[in-house]
Amino acid sequence: MAEPDYIDDDNPELIRPQKLINPVKSSRNHQDLHRELLMNQKRGLAPQNKPELQKVMEKRKRDQVIKQQKEEEAQKKKSDLEIELLKRQQKLEQLELEQQKIQEEQENAPEFVKVKGNLRRTVQEAAEAPDS
Repeated sequence: MAEPDYIDDDNPELIRPQKLINPVKSSRNHQDLHRELLMNQKRGLAPQNKPELQKVMEKRKRDQVIKQQKEEEAQKKKSDLEIELLKRQQKLEQLELEQQKIQEEQENAPEFVKVKGNLRRTVQEAAEAPDS
């Protein structure tokens, strides 16, 4: 960028431009704040400018990580008895789910299938009764 031509001239009649005064920087409050920030920076203290929501989210994340670490430690420290009990519990839950599925299938079956099953049972019972 080219320099203006009035800088080279030594003409006393020209009014030289001066830098404008920033009213914010000249205010006493701004100067005090700036001085305090500089002192905190030298000490190594950072100002807390984080919004409240960000602070809460960071705290939740930290708590979640700590909770997860505790759960992992608890998993590692389980005894053989606890592991066996958990396996048995899972097997029982699976058996219950299978029984519920079978029961739902029977309830949802058409009427003629139910009647046919009843007839088979009565026939088998009748066949077994004379034999004994």
